[in-house]
Amino acid sequence: MKSPRPQSVTRFALALCLVPGLSVAFAATALAAQTTRYLALVDGGKQAGQQVVTRADDGTTTVEFVFKDNGRGPELKESYTLADDGTYRTYAVQGTSTFGAKVDESFQRNGDQVSWKSKSDAGQETVPGVGLYAPLGGTPAGISVALGALTKHNGKLPLLPNGTLSSSKLGQAQVQRDGKTQTVQLLALTGQGFTPNFVWATNDAQPRLFALIYPGYLQLIEEGWQANAAALETQQKAAEGKLLVDLRKKLGHRFAGTTVLRDVRVFDSEHATLGAATDVVIADGKIVSVGKADPKLKADRVVDGGGKVLMPGLFDMHGHVSRWDGGLNIAAGVTTVRDMGNDNATLQQMIGEIEDGTLMSPGVVPAGFIEGESQYSARNGFVIKNLDEAKKAVDWYSEHGYPQIKIYNSFPKAVLRDTVAYAHSKGMRVSGHVPAFLRAQDVVDQGFDEIQHINQLMLNFFVDDKTDTRTLQRFYLVADKTADLDFDSKPVQDFIATLAKKQIAIDPTLATFEFLHQRDGELSPIVAGIEDHLPPDVQRGRRSAEMNIPDDATAARYTKSYDKLVEFVGRAYKAGVPLLAGTDEVPGFTLQHELALYVRAGLTPAQALQVATWNAAKVARVLDNRGSVTVGKRSDLILIDGDPTKDIGDIRKVSLVLRGDTAYYPSEVHEALGVKPFAAAAKVTAAK
Repeated sequence: MKSPRPQSVTRFALALCLVPGLSVAFAATALAAQTTRYLALVDGGKQAGQQVVTRADDGTTTVEFVFKDNGRGPELKESYTLADDGTYRTYAVQGTSTFGAKVDESFQRNGDQVSWKSKSDAGQETVPGVGLYAPLGGTPAGISVALGALTKHNGKLPLLPNGTLSSSKLGQAQVQRDGKTQTVQLLALTGQGFTPNFVWATNDAQPRLFALIYPGYLQLIEEGWQANAAALETQQKAAEGKLLVDLRKKLGHRFAGTTVLRDVRVFDSEHATLGAATDVVIADGKIVSVGKADPKLKADRVVDGGGKVLMPGLFDMHGHVSRWDGGLNIAAGVTTVRDMGNDNATLQQMIGEIEDGTLMSPGVVPAGFIEGESQYSARNGFVIKNLDEAKKAVDWYSEHGYPQIKIYNSFPKAVLRDTVAYAHSKGMRVSGHVPAFLRAQDVVDQGFDEIQHINQLMLNFFVDDKTDTRTLQRFYLVADKTADLDFDSKPVQDFIATLAKKQIAIDPTLATFEFLHQRDGELSPIVAGIEDHLPPDVQRGRRSAEMNIPDDATAARYTKSYDKLVEFVGRAYKAGVPLLAGTDEVPGFTLQHELALYVRAGLTPAQALQVATWNAAKVARVLDNRGSVTVGKRSDLILIDGDPTKDIGDIRKVSLVLRGDTAYYPSEVHEALGVKPFAAAAKVTAAK
């Protein structure tokens, strides 16, 4: 699903933020009082929240929703009434978002006049016909309103303030409980966000939400029917798979035989330099030669480089991939993603589909996720209680070819050192968050090879052995205190020197942490400057704040802290600390912004590109077959219509992506996702 905010933000919460059309509430079909309960299940059945939908005798519906996973999550209360056409007459929601930002949103319609107000926008319009308001901060319960209104309007519905929602049926299933059986249908909702959204609905004349499933992560389902969730998830994954195969066939172009990329300037990722115009020949997914091609060479096709920059494909070193992420990644020139924590079965399925050539996706380098058991646990990978269970998790990842493991927030500190040593004995790297009640210096001392996220690094200076960083404190402490931290002080200088001496890599995900200072109404810096390329609903959703920033003074302080986070990364890089470029946010666009932030931190554009190619491949242990434009390596290559070694913003202008023997034109991919292209497709001529 996706698309996908920080790792600390769940994929479900991301959907609530970025797919406002799914944030609608429960439909009323009669005036009898009725209450429907939904359970939010993670990790194969553990309850992480609930939703209670109550329709009163007067037709008013109220929704109470809470979802807590990994120490955070939204708490919302909604109420609304419906017009005769099934759309909202009135709507209101209050509460808090995933990271504690205040939610306060309302909508009303009087005749043809509609008005709305949220924490990030407000408006009023004259709407003579039908129109369904798409809340920014709503609960997942009310997909039922959208379903009911779609039924009344032949499966296609104008949205307010913009957009059009459509539905199509993908299949149906029989569900059972207590001797009762009912039929539910799987629908794909399109018209908001970058990709379809899937929902299980009742099969009534007035359908409503039955279950909302994010495979491998979350099952939101009516209480009492939860025993059917696994079977519904299996069927949904199969249906999604068929759509994804078709998408791959439509957008992937087989470059069989020999291809000449003529008149290209090759970026030398090892030395961060750009060469003069030359030719590169590839054959059947491999680089055959770099240098002026033999004029007598019989090629199957020629790519007219026209002096464009040819680079190795980019690496996103901090993803949590879903089957729907491939388009945004590929269109941005990302040909390899390091997955930093996922449902193991889901990730194994994806890797198989990628290897079989049925899924449009970058290659995946997996990191094995290991968490400790607690009330704050993230439920990915393995959740362990002791050293024996930790070793069994390491063994599983080692046997399945994972080059590293990732330790998470609740991992028991008593067995940390031995677990790290055991993973090292298997030849695996160890990275992660800093477990609660420890500092970054402690995990470095216990053998970590890498630390994720800039906040995990900075907390080193703000916590003690009683600070529980599994709560929102791990964000608010950094936002509040970094502004006053003296980077020239001995503790900071000593810490940076230790990271450099031990070559502890840092994966700061700076772009992701822009949310620390973004205020309601401000466009997320990740997409600022390119918003006109994005679907209108995505633009609107990207103006919602995540942090509770109550006043201008707090905003100024948080902004100063964020600026210093960028400065810290620059200082660390210049001191010799290995730097990795990762996202943990919406694919593609976030990596591009991450590289721009590295330039802001003091790297040259060429150095930033080196971080996302050569350096990444080296740490991911795949430098032998990718990461540079070198004879014998995979032809994972991107052609840039500009010079990103001079202007890092040109990294958005990808005109061709090669992943092995498959070519993609980002302009085609972006158009399929509702994105205005950034560059025209490269000119490719077939041999005569």
